[in-house]
Amino acid sequence: MSKLTTTAIASETGGLPFAVRISVEGHIFAGDEPIEAGGTGLGPSPYQLLTSALAECTAMTVRWFARQHDVPLDHVSVEVVHSREKVEGRAGLVDTFNKTIKIKGDALTEDQLQRLHDVASKCPVQRTLETGSIIVTRPG
Repeated sequence: MSKLTTTAIASETGGLPFAVRISVEGHIFAGDEPIEAGGTGLGPSPYQLLTSALAECTAMTVRWFARQHDVPLDHVSVEVVHSREKVEGRAGLVDTFNKTIKIKGDALTEDQLQRLHDVASKCPVQRTLETGSIIVTRPG
């Protein structure tokens, strides 16, 4: 599993309204807002990255479980759709993530398939989103 800390740095690239250079643990890529939001579409937006993180974590968690328990999983893919919508009983718009899990494995039993679908809702990123976090902001 992953270590307990991760450091990410986002720094403006200059010249473009929202484009940033993102560096996280040796990986470097661009982030930006889409054109319709005033950016240039140079890279994924913050919500695209967050949505991708949930999809990635879910797929990895299903694969990890299958390996740990010798489950004959051939392939897993995860589609996550993020939206902000009105939810009855909640004030304002609520961030909603709809996940679709596609699992392939000719040798999977119904019980194994059900267990893999259950595990898909237990990835660490989903738990973080569901339980909330503490964010401390300070001058640097």
